[in-house]
Amino acid sequence: MPLFPLQTVLFPGGHLPLQIFEVRYLEMIGRCQQEQAPFGVVALAEGREVRTPSGSAARLEPVGTLAHLQQFDKVQPALWRIQCQGRQRFRVLSSEQKPNGLWVADIEVLTPDPWVSVPPDLTAAQTSLQAVLQSMQEQAPEVLADWPLQPPFAWTDSGWLANRWAELLPLPLATRQQLMSLDNPLLRLELVCDLLEQHGVNG
Repeated sequence: MPLFPLQTVLFPGGHLPLQIFEVRYLEMIGRCQQEQAPFGVVALAEGREVRTPSGSAARLEPVGTLAHLQQFDKVQPALWRIQCQGRQRFRVLSSEQKPNGLWVADIEVLTPDPWVSVPPDLTAAQTSLQAVLQSMQEQAPEVLADWPLQPPFAWTDSGWLANRWAELLPLPLATRQQLMSLDNPLLRLELVCDLLEQHGVNG
């Protein structure tokens, strides 16, 4: 599986806009488009997104998310804009960096989150997110196309709700990675609700 290491975390159901200009990723995205295949997005535990002449070492997080191309725009021959959607999570079993700088890995695809209804004591997370979306629709509709919160909306699903808040809150990369890596969607939502309280967000 080709990997795209980033200083961000892609959650299942999340939307990720990218500008592609490095040769290694132009070739990777070209193959993915032709084969209608996903690529893996993993967060960088250490290192930089753009390859440097010094070739500084990078360290990848062990859990990532498969990204499927949804939109492909060739702005220039060496500048592409793409929109991706996160699907299944995966665990990196082994990885290596090719001579051209592209990371590839053997992966284990993880079981998708089961649908878990939002319990009554956590519904404030649902109503608050609905209010945020309504506010954006009224005040800044022009930015909605690149916003993480995109339809279809699954307001009553604990995993989906937790993932969307984890994308929107100003959290450290390590915290986002920890939340995404959790296998229990209800626990993820409970932790997100604690973070909402810390950030002064309530229903």
